[in-house]
Amino acid sequence: MDEKDCYLLKYIHEEMNLGRAASRLFITPPALTYRIQQLEQKFGVPLLRKNGKQIYFTPEGEHLVQYANKKITELQLLKDYLLDINATLRIGASTIYARYRLPEVLKYFLNMYPQVKIHLNAGLTKEIFQLLAAEKIHLGIVRGEFNWPGYKYLIETENICIISKDKIHFEDLPKVPRIHYKYPSNFNRRIESWWYENFETPPLINTEIDDYETVKALAKVGYGYAIIPSIFLNDQDDFYQQNIMFKDGTPMTINTWLMCSNESKELVIVKKLIEYFQSAPPLL
Repeated sequence: MDEKDCYLLKYIHEEMNLGRAASRLFITPPALTYRIQQLEQKFGVPLLRKNGKQIYFTPEGEHLVQYANKKITELQLLKDYLLDINATLRIGASTIYARYRLPEVLKYFLNMYPQVKIHLNAGLTKEIFQLLAAEKIHLGIVRGEFNWPGYKYLIETENICIISKDKIHFEDLPKVPRIHYKYPSNFNRRIESWWYENFETPPLINTEIDDYETVKALAKVGYGYAIIPSIFLNDQDDFYQQNIMFKDGTPMTINTWLMCSNESKELVIVKKLIEYFQSAPPLL
C-alpha cells in the first residue's frame, strides 16, 4: 500500500463521504471506488459497507485506516528529517503561551535560522497535548502537569497572584468581591484547596469572565480582586500584588513544559529549538 492509498483511506475516514474524499484526492468518485475495490482484492477483506447513502468502515477497514495514519506520520517524520535544517517545524502551544511568550521566542530563533518555516497550532493545553500524542506536531508547549513518556523540558514556572487596585489585607479577602476567571477544573481545585485552607466562608464571587485581560481591566478600576498567573502581568501594570502561598510556605505555581517524542528530538531543527530554550535568558 503506497502513500496515495494511505491518504485515500485517511480522507474517506475523515469525510465518510466518497464524493468529498474524491474531491480532496483530485480524482472522480468512480476512480475512488475502483481503487477501494483493488485494495479489497489485495487484502482479501471488505473495507467499506453501505447503509443507504451512508458508508462505514468494517473492522478490517478501521484497522487499515489506523495503519495508514501511522504510515503517513512516519513518512512525514522521515521527510522532515531528510529536509534537515530546512524543514518545516510544527509547533503546538497553549493559547496563553502563544500569545504572551512565543512571539519573542520565534523572533530570536528565526533570526538565527531564517530558512526554517514554522507551522503553529495554538489552542487549549489539552488540545495541544492530544496533537502531540497523535504525532501531528514536533513540539508541544503545554501549561500544567501531564504524564508524558517522551522528552520534556521545564520552560517556566509562574507564581499565581492576587491582584487588586489597592492593598487588601489577607484576612479581609472573604469580604471583598472576586473577579473570577473560568479556570480549568484542575486549576480551580487548587485555588479552592488554598482558599478553604485559610477561610471558612466561600469567596464572594460577583463576576465570572473567560478572558484574563478583561479580568485585569476590572481589577484595575477597583471592581474587586482577581487571582491570575503572573504571565499576564507586566511592568506597566499598576496593581497591588501578592503571591498565593499555602500554609506550609509553598507557593502556588503553574509550570510550562516543552515536550516532544524521542523520535522528534533527533531532528536537527528540533534540537536547535530545544537548545535555544535551554540557553536563552528569561523573556520577563
